[in-house]
Amino acid sequence: MNLKSRFKQLCSPFTEDHQLIYDLWQEIETKYSEKGRHYHNLFHLENMFRELEAVRMNISDFTALSFSVFYHDVIYDAASKANEEKSAAKAVKRLAELHIHQDTISIISEQILATKSHHRSDHEDTNYLLDADLSVLGKDFKTYLEYTQNIRKEYSIYPEFLYKPGRKKVLKHFLEFESIFKTEYFKEKYEAQAKENIAAELRLL
Repeated sequence: MNLKSRFKQLCSPFTEDHQLIYDLWQEIETKYSEKGRHYHNLFHLENMFRELEAVRMNISDFTALSFSVFYHDVIYDAASKANEEKSAAKAVKRLAELHIHQDTISIISEQILATKSHHRSDHEDTNYLLDADLSVLGKDFKTYLEYTQNIRKEYSIYPEFLYKPGRKKVLKHFLEFESIFKTEYFKEKYEAQAKENIAAELRLL
């Protein structure tokens, strides 16, 4: 299912206003297609949904999690340290327009905010979101290298002497976790390769 169809299907139980759904999708598509989004784009969303579909039976509220995927990077500026907060705020505002229950909106907001630090959550659905978000870390090294190159392009405003220390800090942050991936499924699937990939990138920096 393509992203547009998925989003339309996701919104349909909450409103019969097709124009509203169209407008919300257009905003998402426009945001994720902004110039400079070499990694945090629609392809990233597609990959996350591909990963999450494989564990759908383990997720208690796939609807909420799906909204979290769509909105988790809707605001993205490489120079900002408040992308997650701004994305969560955007989600809260837009989902209220769909008249989604406030409790569900709060869960979605918390899930989006959790992608800032990627610490283990007490909410297992959130852990699946975090793992899908980081799944690229455990892909084959060729795919991983493409990811690192795209991240570098997104941070092209920074010269090497600023980018490299910042990137090292991010990578070491992941390695400081007891495990990068929070759920057993993703841990078994990607943990070992992710650590190899990160170690290899650190040697290149």
